[in-house]
Amino acid sequence: MSDAGLHDADEALLERLLEGDHRALARAISRIEDRAPGYRGLVSALYGHTGNATVVGITGSPGAGKSTLVDKLAEHYRERGETVGVVAIDPSSPFSGGAVLGDRIRMASTVGDMDVFVRSMSARGRLGGLSSATADAVVAMDAFGKDRILVETVGAGQNEIDVVRTADTVVVLVPPGAGDTVQTLKAGILEIADCFVVNKADREGADRTVQELQEMLQVGAHGPGGDGGTSGFTAHDAGHHGVRGVAGHDSDPDGDDHLEEGWSPPVLETVATRGTGLSALLESLEDHRTYLERSGELAARRRARHGADIEALLRDDLGALVARELETVGGVDALAEAVADGRSDPYRLVDALVEPLERCLADEDVRDRAEGDLEALLE
Repeated sequence: MSDAGLHDADEALLERLLEGDHRALARAISRIEDRAPGYRGLVSALYGHTGNATVVGITGSPGAGKSTLVDKLAEHYRERGETVGVVAIDPSSPFSGGAVLGDRIRMASTVGDMDVFVRSMSARGRLGGLSSATADAVVAMDAFGKDRILVETVGAGQNEIDVVRTADTVVVLVPPGAGDTVQTLKAGILEIADCFVVNKADREGADRTVQELQEMLQVGAHGPGGDGGTSGFTAHDAGHHGVRGVAGHDSDPDGDDHLEEGWSPPVLETVATRGTGLSALLESLEDHRTYLERSGELAARRRARHGADIEALLRDDLGALVARELETVGGVDALAEAVADGRSDPYRLVDALVEPLERCLADEDVRDRAEGDLEALLE
């Protein structure tokens, strides 16, 4: 449920964050991740200062080299004078629930650079590896004024669809010789990838992996079920793939041909430890950003993302209301026992729990007040 306004301490924290205090940013993200009292008012106040950052999601299987690539991208952006925020989603500790790999030992190139802010966050067991606080942490970094925000997922073999809710552009890393991994990608990652990267391309099997990915994209574009848009957030539709080379460059020098055709994910090769192939990847990221802006897809993605956030918050809040109602009748175990011994059934019990909420929503005075409040927010 919403917190009542912004507390004095959080107002001061917000002011320091907006003034560029990295300690305030770190503290704000800690409050967000801990879901501390008042965090919702803080995030709500941050939203009015967002919308300028470019957000890139980096996902893929363990060992693909995600952290090294993120480190090299951050180093490059800093060389261009841009500020960088990194949200690194790590596996959760089974004891504390915190991030296991919080030292981020593979992100060494930018250590000591205050304009590269790296934050490790715990996956908290969420399918897809993203904690529910990740999107809010990105909001905080955007409001702070970071030019580029890189979100690295845990990559523990789950379907990482959640990253789409946070990123404008999604990069999927695939290690060489990952035949089984490429097969698994067909089940879900195809729909979210804006760019495929075969990292560690100096190893045996890299060429074959590139070929398998290109074949997968061709099948997705022309074969059964190759719709490519099931996630609801994709900039490209697999049925609209244009013709792009392995480096992902358009044949049209003005970059407008693909606006009608849709975005076709390039398949790139990199050796992140040496920086090999990084220029082509950076150019592809810029190409995709240009496509998103010119096609109107950037605004569409962000609207879809905000819609998903609203629905998620509604589910969480309504779930919390029902949970409190459950406690008043002895909890779900007491209801389950009533079903087990034949006194009732799940449908009648749920109807009884929901009925007070339905009565409240049906009350004209309550609805008029709620609609008035909503209209005032929409003005």
